[in-house]
Amino acid sequence: MALYCCPAAAMDVADAYRAAIVNDPSSLAADQGLLAGQEKAVQGDALLRPQVNLQAGVARIHSRQTGDLAPPISEFLPESSTGTASQANIQLVQPVYDAGLAATRRQLREQSVLAQTQFSASRQELALRVAETYFGVLVAEETLRVVQAELADVRHQRDRAQARFEVGQDRITDVQEAQARLDAVTTRAVSAQSNLELRRAQFLETTGVAPIGLAPMAETFVPRMPEPTSLPEWQARGETQNTLVLAKKSEYEIAKAEISKHRLEGRPTLDLVANYGANNQNGNLSPLVAPNGERTSSIGLVLNVPLYAGGGLDSRQRESAAHLGQVEQEFAAAARDVRLKVQEGFLAVTTGVSRIAAQEQALASAHSAFEATSQGRDVGTRTALDVLDAQQRLYATELELVQGRADYLLGRLRLAAAAGELDEGTLRELGPWLAH
Repeated sequence: MALYCCPAAAMDVADAYRAAIVNDPSSLAADQGLLAGQEKAVQGDALLRPQVNLQAGVARIHSRQTGDLAPPISEFLPESSTGTASQANIQLVQPVYDAGLAATRRQLREQSVLAQTQFSASRQELALRVAETYFGVLVAEETLRVVQAELADVRHQRDRAQARFEVGQDRITDVQEAQARLDAVTTRAVSAQSNLELRRAQFLETTGVAPIGLAPMAETFVPRMPEPTSLPEWQARGETQNTLVLAKKSEYEIAKAEISKHRLEGRPTLDLVANYGANNQNGNLSPLVAPNGERTSSIGLVLNVPLYAGGGLDSRQRESAAHLGQVEQEFAAAARDVRLKVQEGFLAVTTGVSRIAAQEQALASAHSAFEATSQGRDVGTRTALDVLDAQQRLYATELELVQGRADYLLGRLRLAAAAGELDEGTLRELGPWLAH
């Protein structure tokens, strides 16, 4: 009984975001990208660990001697012999000194950090995309509601003008103007319905759930200034937390490790190498052809000193140095772009506060103007066209207020994303501006 009596809670932006995480293909791809990137660190650690290899083989041998051999050798090498020979060898190699491997390990670990940053960026991009489709549906629904209300009022005005014309109180031009306005609003209603269906489809494709029961924007809408209220503080956050800046920072570290790797390739390397092998055979094969029961083991150090590589090492060093310079400039450009994005989001929020206040005042004024115009028409000081114009301004102002509120909320999210702080908690903070 409780399930049927209690209405389901409205879906807010955070709920839609959580649904998109498990349904959106881009989100699922980002999950796999993170898993793949995390393996880079594992691969880097493996470079400095022991490498163990096992080699084994078996062969069927038929030996036939056609020449004459001296007596000592002929005793060990019969004219004809057949058998199966097997051998196995296990080798362990432990790097003792290899500066190039250490640089490669740093590079792979930084690539793993880059994968985490890219994953965070994809999550923030998904949150913004979900919010845009969410508020797109809300604005489209409000637009359709307002246009339908305007359509009903304009139809009433047309019918009123027709009735007054029939009793000789209005002119035929008043009826024609009202009909023309009715046709225009009817066209807008069709467009609004089409736009709403498109917005709903976008929401469904993004989140995987139908846009049913979305929490609308609250009637009492009180915008707040961003905290902190200082633009430089927000820009400082963006320069240290924005995923674009962090990604370029990781790319810079990867490029530095690439230079180190190529510079250190020319250095000697030292490895600890241990071997153990066994050889066996069955049949009448000679020990000279296939040893039987032989066991060998060895352990030692192997020194490798690169002497000449045809100039390839120097070329790769120059290439990596040029690439580092490129990434360094891209890093500076990313920091510049982030400062501008933060400023854009900051201004969207700060101006949104005054914009909404002005739009609310404009809506109240439009209401007063419409009522005054309607009364003026009744006493003969205003025409039916004046009423239609005032009515249109009223509905247009109402739609501007709806769009202004949506832009304000999206501005808060874009500011958080530019500062690298957009997450599910940020979406939850929109609760006071939504009617649950």
